[in-house]
Amino acid sequence: MNDMTTSTVGTVDDVAGLRAVAAFLADVWGMPHDAPPFHTDVLHSVAHAGGAVHAARSGGDVVGASVAVFGPPAERDVYSLAAAAGTSDRGIGHAVKQAQRAWALERGARTMRWTFDPLVARNARFNLVKLGAVASEYQVDFYGPMDDGINNGDETDRLTALWDLTADAPAPVEEADGRAAAPVLAKAPDGGPLAVRDDTRVWCRVPEDVVALRATDPDTALRWRHAVREVFTTAYAEGLRATAMSRDGWYTLTVPTALTASEDQA
Repeated sequence: MNDMTTSTVGTVDDVAGLRAVAAFLADVWGMPHDAPPFHTDVLHSVAHAGGAVHAARSGGDVVGASVAVFGPPAERDVYSLAAAAGTSDRGIGHAVKQAQRAWALERGARTMRWTFDPLVARNARFNLVKLGAVASEYQVDFYGPMDDGINNGDETDRLTALWDLTADAPAPVEEADGRAAAPVLAKAPDGGPLAVRDDTRVWCRVPEDVVALRATDPDTALRWRHAVREVFTTAYAEGLRATAMSRDGWYTLTVPTALTASEDQA
């Protein structure tokens, strides 16, 4: 099984290496190798323009990868176009993001941004809890229809992760503090609670495995999309932001103390 005891992470700028990254990303997104999310020529252009393509390798195979470019203001903010690890991750995804972070900090960046699907709880927990990012924006149908093996034509709402690269490692999160006693705001498509709130926070639940649900019951997956969208757009209009995700699939939305400082640096 791949793990970071047997893997290395580094930047890639040669055609053969970039071709291997393109094929790996195609596998992650469930797309044909001749139609990956990022073609080899695009990856080469990113690297040539001063961006970075990172690859984690184990035994010569690519087991994780990321793609990043500088965004405005170019001297302080980096935009991550993609970051992925194989199914037997064992710390590879975290190592890839830390390699991106080190590369960006060496070049004077202070923040990094990327988008992720709010319905994918595992990614949300990695971004908000493991890395300590804040979901600074909620974007409705950001990419339009995507017919890859993950999105399967679903509406592509996205959260924007804003990661303060200069911050210390995040402290452990109290996952359910206050949630059980909070009044229920709405019911989810499965009949259970969707959202609860107290005076300062909203908690919102997402499905256990939305990728599998899209494949077996796309209508129910779309109902989850619309239900979660309503909770998030209302909360974000009030100034709340997603700052944590519990192991049992509940977001915490609150007014983040670090958001203003991070956005001022961006």
